[in-house]
Amino acid sequence: MWAMTVLTLTTGMIEAVSFLALGPVFTAVQTGTLLLLSFALVGVGGLAVAPCLASVAGFTVGAALSARFESRSRVRGHRWFREALMAESLVLAVAAAVAWGIDRPGETLTGRHYTAAGLVALAMGIRNVSTLRTGVRGMPVTVITRALAALIGASPLAVDTRLAPGTGEQVRRAVSVAAMFAGGLSGAWLLHVVRISAGTALLFTAVLGMAVALAFTLAPRERMSDAD
Repeated sequence: MWAMTVLTLTTGMIEAVSFLALGPVFTAVQTGTLLLLSFALVGVGGLAVAPCLASVAGFTVGAALSARFESRSRVRGHRWFREALMAESLVLAVAAAVAWGIDRPGETLTGRHYTAAGLVALAMGIRNVSTLRTGVRGMPVTVITRALAALIGASPLAVDTRLAPGTGEQVRRAVSVAAMFAGGLSGAWLLHVVRISAGTALLFTAVLGMAVALAFTLAPRERMSDAD
C-alpha cells in the first residue's frame, strides 16, 4: 500500500504542474484532457488544443509500450513493476530537463511546454498500465473518482455491501483520496508560493518514483509477488 500511496501523491503533484504550468492540461487523468480538448476546439478562452493533443499522444504511446513491455517482462520472470517504475521515472527526468526553463505558471505556451506535456503524459501512460496490472483494490493511483465513490458508498452513510465495506478497503480508499489531494496541494504550493520551476517539481517526482523502484529492488522477491 505504501508504494501506491507515494505514487498517488506524486500523481497529484504531476497534475498540478501539468495544469498550472504546462497547459492547462492533464497528463495522468485523460478524462480531464479530453474534456479540455473539446472545450478548446470550440474556442473557450484560456485553453489550447496543442498541449491537449500532446498529452493524448504521449499517453497513448506510453500505455501501449508499457503493456507490451510488461507482458514480455512477466513472461521472462522479471520484476515488471519495478522496471516500469524506473522507466517512467527516467521519462519524467527527461521531461524535467525540457521544462527546466518554465519558471512561471501561466506564461505563454511554446514548443517546450508541448514537449514537456507529451513526455509527462508518456510517463503517466506507463504508470496507468502498470498500476492497473497490480490490481491493488481501492488504490487506483490516478483516477480517484471511483475510490471516492466507493468510500462514500461503503460508509455508514450508504452501507452498500457490494462495495466491499471492510475496514482495510475503506482505509485504502481514504488514503488514496487524501494522497491525491495532498499531492495536488503540495504541487500548487511549490509552484505558486515557493516559486520553484516546473522542471524542479517534475524532477522531484522522478526521484520519488525511482526511490520506490529502488525499494522494490531491495525487498525480498517473495514479499513483492504481486508486482513480479
